[in-house]
Amino acid sequence: MGCSASMYAVGKRKKTCIPEVVVYVPSMRIPAQSDLQRPLRGLILQDLVDRLACLRNQIVLVAEDTGGSAVAELRRALEEYLPLLIGLTKKEHGLEGLVEFNWKNLEDGRLENSVANSWFELLSVIHMIAMLNLSEANSLMIPKDHSGSGIRVVSSDCKRDSVDLLLKASGCLVFCVREIMAHLPPDIKKKFSEVFQDGVLEAISIQALGQGTEIQLGLAVESQKASLSVKRRLACEQLIYFGQAYHCLSESSNTSNMHGKKHLCFIKWKFLEAKAAAYYYHGLILDKGTEPACHVTAVCCFLAADGLLSESKKACLTFCLTTPVTRSPPLWGAMKHLHQKIPEVAARKSQMYGYLLEEEKALQAPPDLPDFQLSLAPDDYLLPEIDSAWDCNKCEIQSQPLKEHPKDSEDDTETE
Repeated sequence: MGCSASMYAVGKRKKTCIPEVVVYVPSMRIPAQSDLQRPLRGLILQDLVDRLACLRNQIVLVAEDTGGSAVAELRRALEEYLPLLIGLTKKEHGLEGLVEFNWKNLEDGRLENSVANSWFELLSVIHMIAMLNLSEANSLMIPKDHSGSGIRVVSSDCKRDSVDLLLKASGCLVFCVREIMAHLPPDIKKKFSEVFQDGVLEAISIQALGQGTEIQLGLAVESQKASLSVKRRLACEQLIYFGQAYHCLSESSNTSNMHGKKHLCFIKWKFLEAKAAAYYYHGLILDKGTEPACHVTAVCCFLAADGLLSESKKACLTFCLTTPVTRSPPLWGAMKHLHQKIPEVAARKSQMYGYLLEEEKALQAPPDLPDFQLSLAPDDYLLPEIDSAWDCNKCEIQSQPLKEHPKDSEDDTETE
């Protein structure tokens, strides 16, 4: 750490890197320097204060020094910090509003929040863990091609690991919404940056489930054992997830800023891809029927899928060009197969059954897609146990005579 500046010669412009996005990761927030020593001195054991400050500073340094790329190290430090932080949220300790916690945007270093509330710090830490999980899932889905062939292969194990990370991220965000937000008073919530506004956390949580289903659909397409019914079900579930995520985000105030607009473009792109896939597989199943009406309805599905696929390509371009500019990956998963198959099947089947379409014009609107119970659910996130040092602190503080606690005037004269 601390050596990143030496990577570039003095006077040379740093090479611009446009990130590639498979799994969408909202703008990362990291802790900024905050003073824990002064407000907590004398109220809890100094060793406890030192550990809290040291671990938080470690997170700050690693995040700043690596640009958030040291996912494993950051997650380990955050998980070590949590048991200590939980003690600050306990009412019996009376420390909830003593420390002002600062958080900033990783990309531009802009200070986003400065809030004197330990529940806010807990919310921010778990949110950061969720973002790290999304970031790692994205990295696993973008393999490094060291062969020079230009062919990139993502192993099935990496895909399954990505799904696990997406479910963990979703669980963290659900915990934030259900278990932490209730502890924060309205005046504190007014100070929140856009990422914590109503609907945003819910949208990211649901979107993670949608992307997990997208990866599962890709695995099903690659498997010879997966039936058309399974593929249709996964495509329809993916569509439902992205539809719900789009609704949550579009209803929030987050879409008025740069990152909110980018996020909404991503969900729209994925929604259109999922709908195209759902109509394609639905059409294949309907086309197995023997009645002319089955073939007519199937062709309507194929034509709808072809139109949606064209829309999704435009939506992908809009997403990539929306600030901050990103790159879409080469076609992967189900879309690698469907970008070729949908136009082919739509053209062939419409030629085969064109005369039926002319005869039954009333049936040319695509049918409703079947509704399925959603399969993926967020992993349950559980807070770790409070650090045992807080029990020691309680005993130690209670055993000290009142006169041994420093007064405010004494505290002000001490040097840190």
